Formats: sequence, C-alpha cells, structure tokens
Amino acid sequence: MKVSDLKPRMGKVDIEIEVTEIGEPREFQKFGSAGRVATATAKDETGEIKLSLWNEEIDLVKKGSKIKITNGYVNEFQGEMQLTAGRFGKLEVVS
Repeated sequence: MKVSDLKPRMGKVDIEIEVTEIGEPREFQKFGSAGRVATATAKDETGEIKLSLWNEEIDLVKKGSKIKITNGYVNEFQGEMQLTAGRFGKLEVVS
C-alpha cells in the first residue's frame, strides 16, 4: 500500500514509510492514566501523511527512520488525514 492509496477511516493499513519530521510529544490524561502523543510527518514516493506516535512509539522512531505499520488505521483530525498503528496495529522500525 502507498500513501496515495490512503483514505479517511481506512483500516487494515499495511505500509512502509519514512519519517521526515517529529513534533514535540504532548502529555495527556485519559481514563485516569497519563500518556504521550506526538505528531510526525512521513512519506513515500507517492506523497506524505501525518503520523500519530503514541507512548513508547515516540522513543522508537527518529527522523529518517523507515517504519512499517501493520494493521494501521487512518483517521481525520482538523481536516487532515493521520495514520496511526492504533490499538490493534503494530509499528516497527525497519531501518
């Protein structure tokens, strides 16, 4: 799958992309527990997309990392598509 194939609310996304930028992590409280989220930008040869990194994913991924997302999900936030591994997906750094 390529970035150009992604649509809002699409699930079961398997994709390899390169992280080009990572924003500052933000802390949040949800259901009484704290967490962290950061918005990154990632691309392949067909385009770029925002990427939500959660908790330990933030520490795994660096600018320039090539990552593989398995069973990811595309949501929409403030009119922009965002890709995330989500609760049921997996994010791994391939190089």
